[in-house]
Amino acid sequence: MAGLRERKKAQTRQHIADTAARLFGEHGYDRVSVVDVAQAACVSDQTVYNYFPAKQDLVLDRADEYRERYRRTVVERPSGMSPAAALRALAREHLERHRGTDLAEARGALPAMCVSSPTIRRFALEMCDEHAEVIAAAITETCPGLHPAVARARAAALMSAFQMITDHLGRSVLAGEPPAKTADELAPAVEAVFDDLDRQFQGD
Repeated sequence: MAGLRERKKAQTRQHIADTAARLFGEHGYDRVSVVDVAQAACVSDQTVYNYFPAKQDLVLDRADEYRERYRRTVVERPSGMSPAAALRALAREHLERHRGTDLAEARGALPAMCVSSPTIRRFALEMCDEHAEVIAAAITETCPGLHPAVARARAAALMSAFQMITDHLGRSVLAGEPPAKTADELAPAVEAVFDDLDRQFQGD
């Protein structure tokens, strides 16, 4: 019974998030209220807040999941692999996932919102800072010879690379560019950036 309840909660949460993304994509983040989302999803305002405590969480709801993935990827990487080399795999994942993007749906997702909404961009940059702190701690933990200040600077550079990807994908979605073409065009830049970041770690 508990399993059924959890599945129903997960379905409700996803339905609300999908409804919000559709409205944000059609009207813009700043022109859509939580009340609008609730009415379109056929739920109460309180139900929306039960799953998403603040309006921005409707866009940034996976922040904790990504933060943990970044941390785990650095901490659990194979011996001899740099943090940059380990995180490169996640950057490639972002590009591959974009290939299957539905442009209509993507207009309400984080990359496009990060470009089109100053409000979401501010929250997204704050989120990047939080991710960088977690990555810096993971680097310090696994590279004990590296000064914490250097670890923080490199973590910021790594997150800057992910933000570059997010911004590029967001602009391409808003411009209506074919997802596969965008991924192909961005891939060489991603590889070049992570090659450079990897060399910084290998030089220690």
